[in-house]
Amino acid sequence: MSRVVALIDGEHYPPVVRFALEQLAAEHEVVAAAFLGGTEKVDLDGGHETYGVPLVSAPSAEGAVTAAIERYGPDLVVDLSDEPVVTSADRFRLAGIALAHGVEYRGADFHFSPPTAALHTVTPTLGLIGTGKRVGKTAISAYVARLLKARGHDIVVLAMGRGGPAEPELIRGDEVALTTPDLLELAKQGKHASSDNYEDAVMSRVTTVGCRRCGGGMAGETYFSNVVEGARLADSLGKELLVLEGSGAAIPPVHADASILVVGAGRGLTYVRDYFGPFRLGKADAVVLATAEEPNASAAEIEAIRQAVEEARPGLPVATTTFRPAPIEPVDGARVFFATTAPEAVLDKLSAHLEDEYGCTVVGASPHLSNRSLLRRDMQRCAGEYDLLLTELKAAAIDVVATAGEEAGVPTVLCDNVPVPVDGGDLDGVLLEASRLALERGAERGA
Repeated sequence: MSRVVALIDGEHYPPVVRFALEQLAAEHEVVAAAFLGGTEKVDLDGGHETYGVPLVSAPSAEGAVTAAIERYGPDLVVDLSDEPVVTSADRFRLAGIALAHGVEYRGADFHFSPPTAALHTVTPTLGLIGTGKRVGKTAISAYVARLLKARGHDIVVLAMGRGGPAEPELIRGDEVALTTPDLLELAKQGKHASSDNYEDAVMSRVTTVGCRRCGGGMAGETYFSNVVEGARLADSLGKELLVLEGSGAAIPPVHADASILVVGAGRGLTYVRDYFGPFRLGKADAVVLATAEEPNASAAEIEAIRQAVEEARPGLPVATTTFRPAPIEPVDGARVFFATTAPEAVLDKLSAHLEDEYGCTVVGASPHLSNRSLLRRDMQRCAGEYDLLLTELKAAAIDVVATAGEEAGVPTVLCDNVPVPVDGGDLDGVLLEASRLALERGAERGA
């Protein structure tokens, strides 16, 4: 029989609540009730006698739920409250508290289950999760891999994606340098040669394991994936650290000893403050606030996100960054067409950076790397003007950009997205500290 904490309010007449608790007790052990607020129909001076179960109250609904869970250790929270005491937004916050404690949260027509760690590896693990797609998570993951490799750590990156392989795929990026022709050949075999595991292997020259997933829940669970099988493969390699790279807002179903949360500043405050943003913050040992510059986000918007993080998790390390393109081969003197997933509003800034830092001339650029039709249109407009294609290794980089280059006899150079600290922040220090925590906690649990 499941242990249940019920959530109740003072806008329901106490005999009605007591009736509901008795009905609930027919199937569960109701160990306590958390009082969320409301005074119209209740006299709380009655305490335990009012409802027939121990009553937990606090200055806030969040405090009452947290106290009840920590005091009584339920398996399940059942929400018997209603508007106006708690709104839908409030309920997401309460559900996030329950899920963070590993407790299910149910109501009249909703049910949230905590994402499960289906596997604990022997290898210490560092999780990289995001608030959504296109926040720069893979670029941060690749940067972490390079940073750790440069400091002598032997790592493996497990990447799960919506275009990943049917069977977990091992790439010895530390031994073999994949080239654009290699990726073209993989694409011809029907593989998604721009998947995250290829990007990690190419940009960081580390061992990677590629996995697939389909379907993402609001709290980060996936509907289908082969990540557990991939993690077992990665765990068998005897590496010092396993980096678990999430996909979009999905969280790998493998225990992480420490986690870094990548937040896209341009997505806005709601991804941190609302829905399951606080839940994801609760899992994090560090935050990377990415694309944190104009025009992606204003200074006021960036500061609001930082304040929301501080309010939810006081003292949590935050590194504020943006990205700059970095070709992995020389492009100086070339007339370049540049393909990216970055917003159109920053194309001029990125193109100027390429010209200033790498000596090329950008004759055309497209922000439509993730829209094949628009990408082809942009390339056709500049046909004959460029003698080199430069592309991020994402989306249609291989099956459209590099394929078109092969057909036209124009070389394709791949381009990394390098995170650059904003306002003099210590990005490397934040990332290395999270990695240290992962190694330390992994050792403590017997890894």
